[in-house]
Amino acid sequence: MILWVDLETYSKCDIKKCGGYRYAEDPSTEITLFGYAVGNEPAKVWDLTLDVGMPEDLREAVNNPETVFIAHNSMFDRNVLKHKLGAPFGDPKRWKDTMILAYSVGLPGALGLLSEVLGLPQDKAKDKDGHRLVLKFCKPTAAEKRWTRENAPEDWSRFVNYCRLDVEAMREMTKRIYAWNSTPQMWADWHCDQSINDRGIKIDMELVAGALKCADYVKAKGDKEMQEATGGFVETAMQRDELLKHILFMYGVSLPDLQKATLEKRLNDENLPEPVRELIALRLSSAVASVAKYRALGRAAGAGGRIRGTTQFMGASRTGRFAGRIFQPQNLPRGTMKPAQVEEAIEAIKADLVPVFYDDPNRALSNCIRGCVVASEGHKLVVADLSNIEGRVLAWLAGEKWKIEAFKAFDRGEGPDLYKATYARTFGIKADEVTKHQRQIGKVLELGLGYQGGVGAFLTFAPAYGVNLDELAAHVYEAIDHAFWVKSSDAYDWALSKKLTHGLRKNTWIACDAIKNAWRAAHPATVAFWRAASDAMVGALTTGNPCRAGDRITVYRPAKGWLAARLPSGRGVCYPSCRMPQEGERCDLTFTGVDQYTRKWQRIRTYSGKIVENWTQATARDILMAGLRHAEDAGMRPVMHIHDEIVCEVPDYLGLDDKDLARLMTTDIPWAEGLPLAAAGFTATRYRKD
Repeated sequence: MILWVDLETYSKCDIKKCGGYRYAEDPSTEITLFGYAVGNEPAKVWDLTLDVGMPEDLREAVNNPETVFIAHNSMFDRNVLKHKLGAPFGDPKRWKDTMILAYSVGLPGALGLLSEVLGLPQDKAKDKDGHRLVLKFCKPTAAEKRWTRENAPEDWSRFVNYCRLDVEAMREMTKRIYAWNSTPQMWADWHCDQSINDRGIKIDMELVAGALKCADYVKAKGDKEMQEATGGFVETAMQRDELLKHILFMYGVSLPDLQKATLEKRLNDENLPEPVRELIALRLSSAVASVAKYRALGRAAGAGGRIRGTTQFMGASRTGRFAGRIFQPQNLPRGTMKPAQVEEAIEAIKADLVPVFYDDPNRALSNCIRGCVVASEGHKLVVADLSNIEGRVLAWLAGEKWKIEAFKAFDRGEGPDLYKATYARTFGIKADEVTKHQRQIGKVLELGLGYQGGVGAFLTFAPAYGVNLDELAAHVYEAIDHAFWVKSSDAYDWALSKKLTHGLRKNTWIACDAIKNAWRAAHPATVAFWRAASDAMVGALTTGNPCRAGDRITVYRPAKGWLAARLPSGRGVCYPSCRMPQEGERCDLTFTGVDQYTRKWQRIRTYSGKIVENWTQATARDILMAGLRHAEDAGMRPVMHIHDEIVCEVPDYLGLDDKDLARLMTTDIPWAEGLPLAAAGFTATRYRKD
């Protein structure tokens, strides 16, 4: 039996700031309308504001242990029902989710946009009115007034019908979503994810409270300094428009925005007036992302001092990777302090002594944000990270045999790490001759060039690893095979005419392009895989026949305009509404999806390197998911995962540590035969960057 579910609720709790779990726990939260449909029966609404019990057909479905509950973004509905109506709603294994179904095939998760994409009849006026009704009945007004069935009966009647129509729309959408990835394995993976989200992360609330107190002090100090520096024209460092106007009016300097990257770049401009540099520094010191994370932790922590619901299953819908929620654990600052220094800073934060001991309090706060995650009493944090997982997966998918063997040799302790190996292979020297600086260059190559990256990739990765591109140019001229330098020299004038030099000096551009060409010459199988990926996509689209890309991926056209690349795990990476390039579109093909920059559903151009990146990251995600399942089955209690790292809160009595977790993450994955996997980590009571 299937029970379709859609709730409307009322609460004083701000769900956007506190998250769905904290919202469900809040005493002010109540269910007002319970929209439902039993199987294919017409949708109905149980109005809980009336003094009537649960309808009999709903009660019968709920009490039937075979009933599967289906909702859109069911994490919300499941938790509200668990807290307000109790069992049996809390068991995630009894649920399925239409949002996850949409994500699994590359469709958007937002209900309204998904309805539009799937071609459901849309009444824009009704949609707008539904939004108005939700705002009216689901939270108090600014004046703390609550609208109800009693004081707004006509709108309430519309609200009840809106709830009923949402159930009908959800059921109709499900019929239109291609369910290629709706396998028992996918739902088991999702159930595992829901259990991890339910478990939540233990937070050091004393550290959070101390950090917020420190942040308030720093903000007040910064605002005072901003007022003094601008003669009172700008009252706080976060007043964007006023600060931009002041800088332009007083110093004739026009800044396009106050984004961190923009300000950091201008801060090093020697021609900038000193007062402007001081204002930029004040703005940067006030706009620290880690402070926002502390505030998110303070708001969202619920029962037991735990924050729940921090990861979204298949939130990156194209690859199926996880997305961060609430305090965004996928986007934590790397930190510059050593572990012992972090522990000292944590003690200073708790003792309210950061402004005394640190010239830059925000640096201390930023370094300590990871330390907010702790183990509860009688437990320890066991952490392990997959080693260079994308590089390993790419080599395996492409069949780059020398690289696969190099990974295996390194894992046995018999060979150099891959950054040295890559540099050596590219520059034609022995791996044991690679210096520390050259290894950093190898790291840039390994991370930047595997997905058909060129000169632009160096601009992205080189600064992060301390590689100066102008200094690199002189080194490359001396070290690289001269034929690569000549080839890139010949290409420079063309790149200059096409405005593709990225503003680099001539020799710097030539050096980067020469390295690219040398790297590609050293990776023939990877270069061939790029072309094979594009040929398979285009071939499947134009002929309708399955097309192979290398030995491990097959591309299908399961429906007109759709492509699905079947990964080694059996899961498909899906591309909706594919078509060949139109006039003026420089790409291999286009498809529709959520653009990662605009966050809008639109046509997206793609090319062979990007396609390979999708497949590689999707496969790496499947490796991580296998590790999460294994850790859960072993009782290691995963509580968090960040990119390719798993964090478990393990009971002391189990006697398991990071070596056990690393083993669980890298073994017993039948479909990954021949893929060299390795992981390593640490065991502690407080989370840190290893």
